[in-house]
Amino acid sequence: MGTQLSFDRGSAEALSVSKQEPTWLTVRRAEAAEKAQTLDWPQPEKMRIARWNLEAFGNYKAAEPAAGTAELPAALQELLSKEEDASGLLVQRNSSRVLNRMNEKLAAKGVIFTDLETAAREHVELVQKHLFSVVDPYTDKLTARHAALWTGGVFVYVPKNVEVELPLQALLYSDDAEATFAPHILLIADTNSRVTYVDNVVSAFAGEVAPSVHQSVTEVIVKAGARVQFATVHHLAESVTDLSVRRAKVEQDGRIEWIVGDLHDGNILSDTVSVLEGSGATSDAKVITIGARAQKMSVTTQAVHVGRSTDSNMVTRAVMKEQATAIINGITKIEKGATKANGVQTEKVLMLSPKARGDANPILLIDEDDVTAGHAASVGQVNPEQIHYLMSRGIAKEDAERLIIYGFLAPVVSEVPIPSVREQLQRLLERKLES
Repeated sequence: MGTQLSFDRGSAEALSVSKQEPTWLTVRRAEAAEKAQTLDWPQPEKMRIARWNLEAFGNYKAAEPAAGTAELPAALQELLSKEEDASGLLVQRNSSRVLNRMNEKLAAKGVIFTDLETAAREHVELVQKHLFSVVDPYTDKLTARHAALWTGGVFVYVPKNVEVELPLQALLYSDDAEATFAPHILLIADTNSRVTYVDNVVSAFAGEVAPSVHQSVTEVIVKAGARVQFATVHHLAESVTDLSVRRAKVEQDGRIEWIVGDLHDGNILSDTVSVLEGSGATSDAKVITIGARAQKMSVTTQAVHVGRSTDSNMVTRAVMKEQATAIINGITKIEKGATKANGVQTEKVLMLSPKARGDANPILLIDEDDVTAGHAASVGQVNPEQIHYLMSRGIAKEDAERLIIYGFLAPVVSEVPIPSVREQLQRLLERKLES
């Protein structure tokens, strides 16, 4: 077992006070720690995560600031966009921010891009109002513990009518299995604003390490007419359990685009939900994952239609190797009164091993008549006829299989609108498929 944090109301309160956090945040952390004692772990469909290593949260360890990206490990530097291709960069190492820079012109327009702990002190009104406004901290033991223990994190605010043309990028990495690694991302896109946010969540351990947990919660608030592209790529070590909850609340004519690359090597709980509250709100979610060895994955994507004339599209592609298990859930929920809503989802799983397991579960929950909804789901193996055809053209069998797999994943990868993220996904896919 990895290092466990002493966890109760008093310890959460003491940690907050030691970091000189505002009183309102100290109170919230303490209440969440107390509430967590009474709650159960989430129970995703067909996956008993209570059997996983969920206790190795580690201890808070503040890292020394970095003067620049040159001080980062070489493997992590490769994940960063060129400075001229990004509007800003934030780096979190284990429990705290170590680097933060941002375009001065955007700052002059009122754009905020900093770690959440700093924002809680310097932008109290925004953070206090919106923190845990999309995710209920008392949903289950996972969200309550996170509300008590989150560290570092990311805060983005884009004012009304401001467009951030180049992506804001965050690199969140762990190189100490005994340090708490629990970033909270809070992004607020005000009326008619535009922003693209990209993060990489990675580990950089040297040699064998004890088990640890990465727990993160993301809250995205899309005001009327705003547009947010949110891309996240996770590639942590096999020793890390990745627990990631993402929620977006989208107001009238707003749009959220999710791009999720779950390329983690350990067990995964990935839960991404768009709540389309306002009329004309839209959501587009693209999720890609690869399972290997004895990995277990619960990957859920959901769209909740509340407003009228809302539209959602969800595409998930999973490739399963060796003895990996994946439960892929797609949920379209159309509430009463959400007339003219349209929800479409597709889940496809490609099996590369007879010992692997992949379940694709499309779920439609519809409480309104005047709507349209559709789904497609499939689980299958590599088509031998396709392999035979490619081999007849002089392509070796292994290369033929690789081409078919890349073709299977291409509908997600090719539609990623951010070139740097698309290239990263491609490299990581190749690495995990060939390992």
